[in-house]
Amino acid sequence: MFERIREDISSVFERDPAARNTFEILTTYQGIHAILFHRLNHWLWNQGLKWLARMLSNIPRWYTGIEIHPGARIGRRFFIDHGMGVVIGETTEIGDDCTLYHGVTLGGTSWDKGKRHPTLGNDVVIGAGAKVLGPITVGDGVRIGSNAVVLKSVHENNTVVGVPGRVVSKKVVDVPDSRRQAIARKMGFDAYGATRDAPDPVAAARINR
Repeated sequence: MFERIREDISSVFERDPAARNTFEILTTYQGIHAILFHRLNHWLWNQGLKWLARMLSNIPRWYTGIEIHPGARIGRRFFIDHGMGVVIGETTEIGDDCTLYHGVTLGGTSWDKGKRHPTLGNDVVIGAGAKVLGPITVGDGVRIGSNAVVLKSVHENNTVVGVPGRVVSKKVVDVPDSRRQAIARKMGFDAYGATRDAPDPVAAARINR
């Protein structure tokens, strides 16, 4: 658990240029506070101390505005940027190196027991205000644009925008990992799940007039 916490802190430096030092991250980053509490609460949940885990999960919810159910499974190097209004449901599963912005909901569409929340692969970025709902699967490398509503599974390396969410581009994956990582570093972080290929609704409205 402690190794994962160190990785969570290190990931902030990689994805937020405003981060200056570890002390600042530990004392001022609400996303880190939420995930640190979740690591503990998830351990308690797995030990059968479910009531205690639920009670303690209210602490970060109260002062960060981030609600993570202790039953949710979250991978390594997870980063929540800004964070206010993020909701992560009980049966959510999140892979490694994922990033969520403020206002994201990983929610359910059913009151039935069992799996009812999304499963995210590795290296998924979900933009501000997006909603990913139901027991769907979001593949590795997917980018979900701000305010999108995703109700169907998304194949790996796609970019999704709109309401309802639709695929607008697919990342090139037929290059070596080292080269792809170098290109990603050169281009910068994919903030807010934005893409140049996303349609412009204002321009479209003008054309259709």
